[in-house]
Amino acid sequence: MIENHTYLTRAGHKKLKEELEHLKKFKRPEISERIKQAKDYGDLSENAEYADAREEQSFVEGRILELENALKNVTVVDTGDSAPDIVNIGDTITVERDGAERMTFTIVGSKEADPASGKISNESPIGRALLNRKKGDVVEVKTPKGVASWKILSTE
Repeated sequence: MIENHTYLTRAGHKKLKEELEHLKKFKRPEISERIKQAKDYGDLSENAEYADAREEQSFVEGRILELENALKNVTVVDTGDSAPDIVNIGDTITVERDGAERMTFTIVGSKEADPASGKISNESPIGRALLNRKKGDVVEVKTPKGVASWKILSTE
């Protein structure tokens, strides 16, 4: 994979574009107005509102740069383009861990990863091990809890 390259599903791409638009159209002007109002309060060296607004501005500008860079180097993965039964980014797969525990999750790009919602990164140890494998394959994955055996039961 290309360094600094981002893989996104269509939904993830849309979500990042919407976040970027929101930050530029709404948050930037809102923070700018807060800074302007805080300046009117007087001495900036002891003005907590001004310091807070500047800190938020710094965070928002950093996030905007991060999103712009990610969207500039993006490949949108269309789940309909992948080969059937071969695990790819955007696929939802059901696996069996160590012959007992069944799990279903979707493999997504790192910017979309949210393990609590069942979305694991293609760059995670499990995601990397399962990519380009097929239904029925068993892979061993080194995880923080030790080596686990994962059998691919289905891909969608």
